Amino acid sequence: MRRLRDRSGETIDSALVLFFPAPASFTGEDVAELHVHGSRAVLARLLGALAALPAVRLAEAGEFTRRAFEAGKLDLAAVEGLADLIDSETEWQRLQALRQMGGALGEYAKSWRGALIEAASLLAAELDFSDEGDVSGPLQQQALALADEVLNSLRLALGSFAMGERVREGFVVVLAGPPNAGKSSLLNALARRDVAIVSPIAGTTRDSLEVRLDLAGLPVILIDTAGLRDSADPVEAEGVRRARALVARADLVLGLRGVDSEPYRIENEAQLLKIATKADLSGSVLSDELAISVRSGEGLTALLAEIVERLQRLGSGEPALLTRERHRIAVSNAIAALERAVTARHGQGELLAEDMRLAVVALERLVGRIDVEDVLDRLFAGFCIGK
Repeated sequence: MRRLRDRSGETIDSALVLFFPAPASFTGEDVAELHVHGSRAVLARLLGALAALPAVRLAEAGEFTRRAFEAGKLDLAAVEGLADLIDSETEWQRLQALRQMGGALGEYAKSWRGALIEAASLLAAELDFSDEGDVSGPLQQQALALADEVLNSLRLALGSFAMGERVREGFVVVLAGPPNAGKSSLLNALARRDVAIVSPIAGTTRDSLEVRLDLAGLPVILIDTAGLRDSADPVEAEGVRRARALVARADLVLGLRGVDSEPYRIENEAQLLKIATKADLSGSVLSDELAISVRSGEGLTALLAEIVERLQRLGSGEPALLTRERHRIAVSNAIAALERAVTARHGQGELLAEDMRLAVVALERLVGRIDVEDVLDRLFAGFCIGK
């Protein structure tokens, strides 16, 4: 412990002082940390004393992480993982962000890039020794075999993007059904607070309402929608149109109908979980429906378990490698270049080498080796001051 004093010798606080010499610090520079008591008065006094020193200023948002990136301590994908970890709200988001921050995508990108550089060197050797009759065929075949291996690995990674995006942004679960099916009541029950207005008057909900939930570590965006019916009211008709659009893109649709009403057909049956509401009233429950009652609580625990199980099926396996649209674009570009190479029948080494180069460039963009200034400016702006 050390006493921290201002320039006049007045004590500010007693603190733990840690020094991290370069290059072993987070940023790769000499770094000192002051662990002080966290009162606003202490912090204000300490920051004021530090700012009064020559050439000392407050760090900008994300500046420490940007310096770590520029010093090669983190690649761009790892920086994005750190940003996602800071913003994570659920266990699945935390695990996925930790994997990114730990450099999983960077390691794969390094491996892909290394294999493609080796393939490019084989093609270069073929071009350099094209006058040797026994060289061109085997070297070009070896290069294309390496490219094909990388292509298959990239395709697998690209297949994980949809799940990575879901975990990062949240699984979309839509409540759908005819008016007065109990959608708003169920939304309030699952959110455990009054989010939507509940009324016996049909058409009360005209626009979509959404809440974010943590269900067994899964990030879920639960959306209440307008009752599905034909309406002459232009406002309600627009609400119904939006409801149908949400149903079409949902990861899971909770199709509701009251036990006292007729069955109702909802599109997107592949992602549909049929629910019979108002189970405390007299009526029929079909064999493929889960009966619930918001009023009595009947079936709600079973419903939550079924929602979690269905979403977990979508997210089985390891956390996704690709989690952002930027990742998808970079890998897609690399795949397109390699597909041209491995399916080519022209046998021209120069053209094959150019496709290899374009694939390598795409992978370098993936980890932030080139063309990343705009990405960095936007990314670091979301970090807290000093991080």
